[in-house]
Amino acid sequence: MNKTSQFTLFSVLNLCLALPAQANRYELQDPNDSIIGEIAYVVADERDTLLDIARRNSLGYQDMKLVNPDVDTWLPGEGQKIVLPSQFVLPVASREGIVLNVPEMRLYYYPPSKDGEVREVYTFPLGVGREGWRTPYIKTRIVEKKVKPNWYPPESIRKEHEEAGDPLPKIVKSGPDNPLGDYAMRLGLPEYLIHGTNKPYGIGMRVSHGCIRLYPEDIEALFSQVPLKTPVNIINQPYKVGVRNDVIYLEAHTYLEEDEEQYNNNLTSVVSHIIDIAGDREYEIDWAAAYEEINNPTGLPVVIGMYLPKVMQAK
Repeated sequence: MNKTSQFTLFSVLNLCLALPAQANRYELQDPNDSIIGEIAYVVADERDTLLDIARRNSLGYQDMKLVNPDVDTWLPGEGQKIVLPSQFVLPVASREGIVLNVPEMRLYYYPPSKDGEVREVYTFPLGVGREGWRTPYIKTRIVEKKVKPNWYPPESIRKEHEEAGDPLPKIVKSGPDNPLGDYAMRLGLPEYLIHGTNKPYGIGMRVSHGCIRLYPEDIEALFSQVPLKTPVNIINQPYKVGVRNDVIYLEAHTYLEEDEEQYNNNLTSVVSHIIDIAGDREYEIDWAAAYEEINNPTGLPVVIGMYLPKVMQAK
């Protein structure tokens, strides 16, 4: 099945429905599946920008532009049909605590659950560190939580602002001019935070000095759920592989510029993910479809293969 056919199939299945109100929360009914959500659609009105639509549906700028490349960011136009990329392949990582996938610019939170309970996952779009201030890939924890935090700009950031003719004070008090927003969670990594923002249109972009930014309403929702010592795993997976009903999907995002040598036209990480999730099961992969997706990423899960029936494997 080619990409156009898959997109048409998604259109028929979703019947142009908008996202539900609880767009951030998903139940993991089958622990073997790794696809959540469904692609949806809205129609813009004359007052909308693509960024307005993104925020209303807890999506970021990059999410929207990958799948709506020909739609004008500032003037989509009344009656313009907008694709909401609201279906996600879960990262290939341990499903505990917070998983931050930097090139995808998305956070996944797996709250603790008791035996016998259906597991849940929450997901939110991010703003991440720009080139030269990249967000580090590391396993750490939440070590502090603050409401109405003050910001103490590091010396490196103050120097940058001073050289640009925009000096910063040593302390930026909480309020509308504070870039941390109303909530902040400090990582066990000096000077790095998961926090809100006073510039929400930067979500889905590389705009920070390495910290993780969320929409104000998203960080408020996350802050209330995440306890201290929650594990945080910061990963680099522009290409994610997942399974639903024995069908194998690939979701590709634009890799970071500094990672071009590692990911450009390179399926090594895809092969590694397939091996990780397949275990001892046999499968068939359409490698041409996989190459097409990584070279022209849409941010949508696309079918690239399937597991072989166990009867066939036995033969």
